[in-house]
Amino acid sequence: MKLIASDLDGTLLNEIGQVSENNAAAIKKAVDQGIRFVVATGRSWDSASKPLQAAGITSPVISLNGATIYDEDGELLHEVKMNRDVAKEVLSVCREAEMYLEFFTNKGIYSASREYFVEVLVDIMKSANPNLTEEEIRANAHLRFQNEPVEFIDDYDLIFEMDDVVIYKILGFSLKPEKLAGVRASLGKEKELVITSSGDINLEFNHPQAQKGVALKNLADRLNIPMEDIVAVGDNWNDVSMLQAAGKGIAMGNASDEIKQLADGVTKSNIEDGVAALIESILIGKN
Repeated sequence: MKLIASDLDGTLLNEIGQVSENNAAAIKKAVDQGIRFVVATGRSWDSASKPLQAAGITSPVISLNGATIYDEDGELLHEVKMNRDVAKEVLSVCREAEMYLEFFTNKGIYSASREYFVEVLVDIMKSANPNLTEEEIRANAHLRFQNEPVEFIDDYDLIFEMDDVVIYKILGFSLKPEKLAGVRASLGKEKELVITSSGDINLEFNHPQAQKGVALKNLADRLNIPMEDIVAVGDNWNDVSMLQAAGKGIAMGNASDEIKQLADGVTKSNIEDGVAALIESILIGKN
């Protein structure tokens, strides 16, 4: 294998949002042996780069599910914009369903309520990290404001009045499964929209060309690496396109059974350094 592509949350990152020492050491060992490493995440570049820098990892980053691709130096290589009329339709349907929304743009993230923003993050972190206390979860939630720019506006419609704003992704949350299902059903036939998810309480809206699998192919072509020489690893539905596009797609041990069934294999969970275990198996096969 010539390239390893890894998701972040629930995959490379542990329960406190960090790259473990074992994962970092395994990545550096693979790079030293000539294997390229790439991160593919639903996060923005700003948010994705923080845990990587803390672990001493430098790599290209496929961010916002594939809407943007950055090189090792943080330079934008490629972008896929959402159609503004489609984005307006997403806003309309999600607003009717009373969903909380975040707009990811070239100017940062736009949200309509700081309080709701924190409560949504707390709910996400509670389900993902049941061992953390309420105080720890709220402290981690507030770190989001330090990791990437979030601007709170009175009305989402204001975004569409800004001619210089490019919309890359819309992220919507609801604690009601029937609301999520209804929105997915209402927007599912829109040809210029792909709907994925990175958790049980959210939906992610992108242009069809802004998917991890498409972006991974784009980056692989730039690096002259055949897709069959790539291993991709992830844990959720927004990872499926790259798990299926890569020569070998590996699901995390903490992934759902549905994701595991779509993958070619399964590694350990994110809190058991599953990425490191995968890399070690690749290096053993290489030698």
